[in-house]
Amino acid sequence: MLHSHQKILQETFGLNQFRLGQKEIIEDVLKSEDVMAVLPTGGGKSLCYQMAAVAKNELVIVVSPLIALMKDQVAGLHKRGIPAGALYSGQTMDEKRKVFEDISRGGKFLLYLSPERTQKDAFKNWIKPRKIALFAIDEAHCVSQWGHDFREEYAQLGMLKDIRPDVPVLALTASATPLVLGDIAKHLKLKNAKKHIHGFYRKNLYYQVEMCTNTHEKMAFVKQALAQNPTGRVIIYCGTRKVTEEVASELSRGFTGVSYYHAGIGNEERHTVQDDYAQGNSRILVATNAFGMGIDHPDVRLVIHFNMPANIDSLYQEMGRAGRDGHPSTCILLFEKRDKGLQAYFIQSSDAPAEIKNSRWNTLNALLDYADSGECRHGEILTYYRDAQRIKSCGHCDVCDPASSRKIAKPVFEAKNETRASVKTKKSRTSVTDGPLTNLEELRFQLLREWRKKMADDLDVPAFVVFSDRTLKDVAKLNPHNLTSLEKVHGFGKVKIDRFGREILGVLGQ
Repeated sequence: MLHSHQKILQETFGLNQFRLGQKEIIEDVLKSEDVMAVLPTGGGKSLCYQMAAVAKNELVIVVSPLIALMKDQVAGLHKRGIPAGALYSGQTMDEKRKVFEDISRGGKFLLYLSPERTQKDAFKNWIKPRKIALFAIDEAHCVSQWGHDFREEYAQLGMLKDIRPDVPVLALTASATPLVLGDIAKHLKLKNAKKHIHGFYRKNLYYQVEMCTNTHEKMAFVKQALAQNPTGRVIIYCGTRKVTEEVASELSRGFTGVSYYHAGIGNEERHTVQDDYAQGNSRILVATNAFGMGIDHPDVRLVIHFNMPANIDSLYQEMGRAGRDGHPSTCILLFEKRDKGLQAYFIQSSDAPAEIKNSRWNTLNALLDYADSGECRHGEILTYYRDAQRIKSCGHCDVCDPASSRKIAKPVFEAKNETRASVKTKKSRTSVTDGPLTNLEELRFQLLREWRKKMADDLDVPAFVVFSDRTLKDVAKLNPHNLTSLEKVHGFGKVKIDRFGREILGVLGQ
């Protein structure tokens, strides 16, 4: 069987070998197993369902949220001689009729459609008697309210199993935590789904995090980053439309090929901006997270987060748009204390249930702790997502290689006073870690870090999930003598005191 798969890979798709995880995913799909596959953006997710159609010589239905992506994949399949079509708004009746005529001939076919179209009664009746090899759900994290990009229309896709329980489902996403994967399995009604989690380790990416005092320092970092990366595309992510336009305006004074993109500009202008960026007419794109899903440019050399995103999922996906060609690229997160206020505003303004809001608070705090973890950036990401691969030290992040030429050097900038209305956030304890640690405090801190590392390994969680560096430094400074005094430390609630309190005191010799 493997030999025939290799033959299809070479003769139909023109590829010499499978990418990481693809072979195992395809094998389970062809055994008619339900499968959840987490592969990085650009990691070859589409091959997993396209090969199923060819190998089984049957219809595969692909649910995708993006018309542009559907069109691109259909065009690519046609070039390889693989029958395919898509159904989407704006098509003529003749175009839709042609798709159904092609399917009626039998044999292999890939049909792309939106999640909304699957809810139509005509579609439900159409799939009941039909021979179908697979339902493939792309961007499957959209199913989960715990995820970073929940979409209501995705939540209804469980009906596919209700109508055709005999057809296996392949759920695909570029990033999903164990909590989100569980929610995907529940909503799609998967049965004993096989999990394949691969490819979160991007060897060509240099990860860097910088705490900034204000927006002026951030802008100085951006200009320094652009100076260090004079070639290749650049994406600068901002938290709001207003900041996006302000950053683009400032950069246009000193750099050429700067444009901006957000959901507030018209459709025609958005297409123009995308085309200019794709064709190389503009090099530096300042954007909100509206510039995301389906974007695939190989030579993005630099991704800058000017504002902290909502969670690690968003950060990872957006950083992942760098270095798709495998060449060295840098990803830098710039954040200041008030960035949390912006994300807090988004959470508080949401109409989501309290349970979902609490989850968003937790994922926001997890991102803050990741930024302040003091451990290998790549290693923490791999553990966070439960990737099959784990590492202790990557050698290409600001923690493992702070002297790297790829690291954005700290710029010299003119400090300016800034005033801005503060956004009310959840009440938190005040950190006492401002200022350097004394020799004794540094010794306590290193002992606590060693304990945290062992605890994280034992629990198979990232170090920042146990405690951030900020919390450990607070403990080192305060040197608490009992459980009650731990209540004064930033990052300690009742659960963590009950779980780790006595061990912390033991490390301190109390």
